[in-house]
Amino acid sequence: MESKIRFKIKKIINELEKYRARHTELVSVYIPHGYDIVKVQQQLASEQSTARNIKSATTRKNVTDALERMIRELRLYKTTPKNGLIAFSGNVAEQEGQSDVRVWSFEPPVPLKTKIYKCGQTFFLEPLEEMMIIKEAYGIIVIDRREGNVALLKGKSIVPLVHFTSMVPGKYKTGGQSAARFARVREGLAKDFFKKVGAAANEQFRKIENLKGVIVGGPGPTKDEFIKGSFLATDIKNKIIGTIDTGYTGEVGIEETVTKSKDLLAEEEITKEKQIVNRFFEILSTRPELAVYGDSEVLNALELSAVSIVLISEKIHTDDSEKFIEKAEETGAEWFIISDQTREGKQLIDIGGIAAILRYEI
Repeated sequence: MESKIRFKIKKIINELEKYRARHTELVSVYIPHGYDIVKVQQQLASEQSTARNIKSATTRKNVTDALERMIRELRLYKTTPKNGLIAFSGNVAEQEGQSDVRVWSFEPPVPLKTKIYKCGQTFFLEPLEEMMIIKEAYGIIVIDRREGNVALLKGKSIVPLVHFTSMVPGKYKTGGQSAARFARVREGLAKDFFKKVGAAANEQFRKIENLKGVIVGGPGPTKDEFIKGSFLATDIKNKIIGTIDTGYTGEVGIEETVTKSKDLLAEEEITKEKQIVNRFFEILSTRPELAVYGDSEVLNALELSAVSIVLISEKIHTDDSEKFIEKAEETGAEWFIISDQTREGKQLIDIGGIAAILRYEI
């Protein structure tokens, strides 16, 4: 999940987790992709009728008001959005007896699978928190002429998908076969095996919506032969981010590929961030009139609609970051949240944690 989406989810969580009701009055609704939103409205109306039996007048009013606001909010949607819908409502007034009923609704960045309705003293945020830790999936292929494996790396979990054993004989011929004929037979069987593994990888990886890259591992040069051939579809081949030399195939080879890919995967995760920060510093050194940094300088450039790209360090407080993001989106500027764990990210912190590349000189 890219840093922009993580930032937006984090902002929502930070805002909602500070609210706490005196009783079970805060409503949380998660509607999965494809679910009829009208049925949810009907359920909430039923819950509203039930809530009228609550003995405490204050609690009764808070619950029924929260449900009423939620129902009105859901009526704004003709259908459930592509990834589903998340909504929260409740009286968040600081003092008892006062009324400040608010509602939040948004489409999540990943498809919701489960329908949830909860009424509690706090908003139910666990599914959002889980979204924060969702990792992109990577395809793993480990192959030599004897064995082939297709697997998926999702977060820290390895999911084996397909395993093949080849019929390719060893290098030494048997019987009275000529060396040339034996070599041709062996190469033909190897190509058939590569086609089988490639077809399985194409089929499996195309099922993964968030496949970020493919890594090919294996002993010796076989993996390179496999990649250079036409065994993988172009769309899958284009996702290859690297190859790994291993001593084994099979499950041990998959584990070895993943272990040796840690640096590669970490680099892939932050490559775009590193590139954009390096671009800023290059412009700062060669065309300083098109680069600004520091809170007031960047905010001034945004006010003038002169900004092309805003760089914001993760170290910047969420509320402070949001003012730059809102202004960037108002003026059509791109924005990036930059990790503080890289050399480039630390360079950005050294100049205040906020910088911008300009469209034109100001």
